[in-house]
Amino acid sequence: MTVIATLLLAFAAGLLGPVGTAWAGSVHDGASQPVYSYADAIRETVWVDTGLDGVRGGAGHDRVAADIIRPREPAAHGRRIPVIMDASPYYSCCGRGNDSQVKTYDANGNPLQFPLYYDNYFVPRGYAVVLVDLAGTNRSDGCVDVGGASDVTSAKAVVDWLNGRATGYSARTAGTPVRAGWADGSVGMIGKSWDGTVANGVAATGVAGLKTIVPISAISDWYDYYRSQGAPLYQGTPADLASYVEDPATTAKCAAEQADLAAGAPYDGDWNGFWQQRDYVADASKVKASVFVVHGMQDLNVRADEFGPWWDALAARGVPRKIWLSQTGHVDPFDYRRSAWVDTLHSWFDHYLMGVDNGIDRQPMADIERAPDQWSTDAKWPAPGTRQDLVALAPGTLGAGAGGTVGFTDDPTRDENAWAADVDRTTPDKTVFSSGVLQHDLRVSGSGSLTLTVASSTTSAHLSAVLVDVGPAVIRDYQGAGEGINTLTTQSCWGEGTPTDTGCFMDTSAATAQVGATVFSRGWIDLGHYASLDQQRPLTPGAPYRMTVQLAPTDHVVPAGHRLALIVAGTDANLIDPPDTRPTLTVDLSHSQLRLPLTAGADTVTPGQPPAPTMAPSTAPLTVLRPTQQRDALADLR
Repeated sequence: MTVIATLLLAFAAGLLGPVGTAWAGSVHDGASQPVYSYADAIRETVWVDTGLDGVRGGAGHDRVAADIIRPREPAAHGRRIPVIMDASPYYSCCGRGNDSQVKTYDANGNPLQFPLYYDNYFVPRGYAVVLVDLAGTNRSDGCVDVGGASDVTSAKAVVDWLNGRATGYSARTAGTPVRAGWADGSVGMIGKSWDGTVANGVAATGVAGLKTIVPISAISDWYDYYRSQGAPLYQGTPADLASYVEDPATTAKCAAEQADLAAGAPYDGDWNGFWQQRDYVADASKVKASVFVVHGMQDLNVRADEFGPWWDALAARGVPRKIWLSQTGHVDPFDYRRSAWVDTLHSWFDHYLMGVDNGIDRQPMADIERAPDQWSTDAKWPAPGTRQDLVALAPGTLGAGAGGTVGFTDDPTRDENAWAADVDRTTPDKTVFSSGVLQHDLRVSGSGSLTLTVASSTTSAHLSAVLVDVGPAVIRDYQGAGEGINTLTTQSCWGEGTPTDTGCFMDTSAATAQVGATVFSRGWIDLGHYASLDQQRPLTPGAPYRMTVQLAPTDHVVPAGHRLALIVAGTDANLIDPPDTRPTLTVDLSHSQLRLPLTAGADTVTPGQPPAPTMAPSTAPLTVLRPTQQRDALADLR
């Protein structure tokens, strides 16, 4: 035993006192303290009955594996403790975190390494950490259904077991019943990407005992992950994703589920019952847990439009909530703001799982990254004083035709970076509107929308809209290999460790890029869904169609001296798939409008400034942003 471990045990013994004295617990000075031994913690696996038969073979209910690590001392004193839970499909196939850690086991199948730092940091502070293999992955029965009943129920069943409402067993088959008598019933779910998505889904069931969730770069509506208002996003299919994470031995048994995944997600982008089952926003009214949302505003995998509707629905219900928005892509805050993140998460879990009155519920709601490693806070989000302002789209000299119309021809080889690079140059594949040079900072906080009346020359058409901050800046390199971070050669340790689970992780730094323009919000639609998302329809060439493009939520300040630009074009290469024709699109400006959530205030817009600029084309040449990297056809949700 190390000197540190010995001292910790001595400290713990002093707090616990001799047998028969009052049990002090781990909370002191307004925070849980690392007073328990990580090395001596109880490590075990329980298989929880989900009540489902995923392989549809009639052989009985599926059981999912819950690997548990919990401090030994509270159990010895008959004291119950809260749980931090991460339910994931990635514990064997792909790994978790920037270090891609997987679960490891000894020769008898007992857990050794618990991926990520949750166990190392929180177990000594009096929490149990439970890592659940989603149905069909690693050591769990069943089939992966990508956000449906199997995913959500396999995690919810563990919450129920921790609250005495489900049955757990000592083995995957047969075994003896196991109770969670050590758990106090308070559960907090956390996780990045698919893991955080499951946390959203479980919260939307309203399950009792789930006190908080921390979804990081998570999905709230699977339709919006694969489709954007009917337009197919460059993400592969749910069936592909299931095959990617499933236990190979299970895949052959899951043919029926695979068929359902293929049939339920047609390429035409129609909304149906398959997607309805995977829309957690629709059930936000059931959420009882507090929610701490974390997202990268430049995440082009799980895009920012995934947190926006979820946040708005939670706000309407008055759910206690907090939000961090970074400039990164698909990155965990542990890897871009490590110390502040761990401190904040510690306070969050202490408050909502242990009941510590540490004031985190009264702190500013929002932390926003303004530039690499530079953060600001707001009491609420969107920022106080934000209002939806109408921004006029005025015809100008660039691309404007007679009668207040503009037009462009879809070029599926071009993307938003190419458009931004040519923001002041006439090209046939786009139309640009610009505010002119701003005299004051202009803050966009929340979700905007662009309503267009458009005619297509062909029977099918996709449309893209992006907001651009035109001007020099240093940003996180969200399109680089690390999506805004560099992985260094050094390590730092968080919490306690053992030789098989050290609690040490690779350090990181901000990866930056010098740019001449920054795309900070985007949206896409399929014009064939002009009448309804339920059914794609062929367009009548030359006929006008009116649709509203929902722009992804953001919080961005366009500084004085820069310009705000709107680019409207066809296919955004590598982000959406092209239509089956190559249309020329004509926009009727007299029946089109842009709405932006603009914030008035001393730190954003000088009082007396007009609430919104008129945007018209402008003409100085500008070269910005390198071409985007090719993205894999199969999205990796890790």
